Amino acid sequence: MGYYREAIGNGRAMKDVVELIAEVAAARLRLVRAVEGLTTKQGAFKPAPERWSVQEVIEHLVLAEQAGINRMWQAADGAWRGKPVWSGDPVNRGLTIEEVVRRTWRPREVAPPWVTPHGEGPLAYWVACLKGCQPVLEALGEALRGLDLSQVIFPHVLSGPLDAGQRLEFFRFHMDRHLRQIEAIKADSGFPR
Repeated sequence: MGYYREAIGNGRAMKDVVELIAEVAAARLRLVRAVEGLTTKQGAFKPAPERWSVQEVIEHLVLAEQAGINRMWQAADGAWRGKPVWSGDPVNRGLTIEEVVRRTWRPREVAPPWVTPHGEGPLAYWVACLKGCQPVLEALGEALRGLDLSQVIFPHVLSGPLDAGQRLEFFRFHMDRHLRQIEAIKADSGFPR
């Protein structure tokens, strides 16, 4: 990772962009390892008709990360131009992403349409896309260079205003949350062996 080290804070434990992006990379690797070697049939297995398959979980993660990176890049661009893309009360300031989610999410949320999987494409395609998000995330880190991350804010559909540091934490949190879902799918008695 050839980008800079920029500290963030405002009440949270001091972490820098490099550490936050490295945590996302580690979560991504855990996910990839969990689905490596799964067949197309295993990737398409659904424990129940209303539940997602492993392939759909990975598709959702790709769509969500792409949307999140795009929005944070818009916010960074706005900050550089002196035209923030969001203004208001930063009600989540200083909170970890786990605290934000505890305060703002219901036990079972429904993904918004733009990140809802369509079930199209094989698992291997979506895993390749998931891996491909990492260099884009690292480029976002470069776009954030020199900015006060607590001032780079774009609202999350469920959690409200998240600053750039919280959004980076969210990518890690979101992958780990869905990794548990994937492990549950693989442990299901009907999962193809």
